[in-house]
Amino acid sequence: MSELKDYLQIFDATPEQEKFPLVYGWMQTQALDFFKQLRERRPILVTPDATIITLFEDVRDMLMLPKIFTVALYKPKMADYLMAHDDDALHDREKAIMHAMLNRDDLPLVRELVAKNASRILDDAKGQIEIVENYCRGVPASIVQDYFGLDGVDPKDLKRWSFWTQYNTFHNQPFSLNSKEKYEHIEKQHAKASDELGKYIIGLMIRKTLSVKLGEAKNKFFFVWNCIVKAYYWITARKVDKLTDNIVTRMLSASYPQQLDFGIERQGVNAGGLLIGAIETTSQAVAQSIEMILSDRLLLDKAEEAAQKKDTSDFDNIVWETLRYVPISPFVFRQAAKQYTVAKGRPHETTIEAGAHVIIATQSAMFDTYAYENPDEFSPDRTFYHNFIFGYGSHECLGKYVGMVMIPEMVRQVILRRNIKAEGKIDYDDKPFPTFFNLSWE
Repeated sequence: MSELKDYLQIFDATPEQEKFPLVYGWMQTQALDFFKQLRERRPILVTPDATIITLFEDVRDMLMLPKIFTVALYKPKMADYLMAHDDDALHDREKAIMHAMLNRDDLPLVRELVAKNASRILDDAKGQIEIVENYCRGVPASIVQDYFGLDGVDPKDLKRWSFWTQYNTFHNQPFSLNSKEKYEHIEKQHAKASDELGKYIIGLMIRKTLSVKLGEAKNKFFFVWNCIVKAYYWITARKVDKLTDNIVTRMLSASYPQQLDFGIERQGVNAGGLLIGAIETTSQAVAQSIEMILSDRLLLDKAEEAAQKKDTSDFDNIVWETLRYVPISPFVFRQAAKQYTVAKGRPHETTIEAGAHVIIATQSAMFDTYAYENPDEFSPDRTFYHNFIFGYGSHECLGKYVGMVMIPEMVRQVILRRNIKAEGKIDYDDKPFPTFFNLSWE
């Protein structure tokens, strides 16, 4: 860790209207040093535009209070998706249903599918690739089609829909410091993507419903045969490939009591949500983890050794530790629904007023000594329960467990390439997500 400059002295001497733009820039480019100083000297930093929370206990407290620190800023961007709801019946009901559909028993097969698709893309590249568009987005797009079931569409459309939704929802907020022209451009692109996605989802649900109904008729006709086949697979350790089905088909094949209010419209909304959360976030995490590993010869040697093991847990832990340093975002944001005093009774006690924007610095929390011993050291053997990579609390990522096999396996397939190296750094092209990143290998 470099010697810290006096961020707070600079902040205190800055005119009020310039304070938040100043710290927002630090969070984007110097987050670890900046957050460290805040944790030590001013754990809650109040600015005219947002209040920044840095200590683990305060971060965890606020993320467990969804009715107080709400996702109200998501709502205009996410329509009526469950993640735009705070601790209500729809959120809990639909998240429970979707967790059941995303059966964790599928994960070994999902990882195999990720490895197969990733290896194919890298093999076809023949030793050189621009990895962001072709791989980091390409592999999760294939999972969206093959496992989630959003098929019959050009993967480029899936990538574009995910990109603009993520961009508008999480990087086009009042505190994002975008110009009026840029804000409107992102809004326009997101509106176009949402319209196209909505039309596609309607067609998808009609097509999949017809397929399910035809399958049900066929199943009745061949009832005895199906029983024999199912019995065979059960006897042979259930080796049936579960990925011959998909999440959309599972939703449409199930029966729901009327009281659950989970008809085809709500199923369609959740199908679209699977796409939005899968591609751009995965792409960013994979690209940034690869870049960090390739930038350090000792770390690369360690990763290459771990990548060869049949048990992937050591390699996976390396990836999670890199993402503590280079997460997809150093913070999540919330809006206070009512007045609340954070860290009550402690020296940094601060009252946040209703309507205030709050920057919850999840990356800072992962470097707090409360969470981890010697947090400034790179150490893969850390408990994942103090990790905020997938969020925390009721708004923890719905696809967390799919991500926990997809992200490290994508990184692993790259590290397995002989003499893998980066041809320069990631180019973000003035966007919040990686745009270009060239790799080569022998």
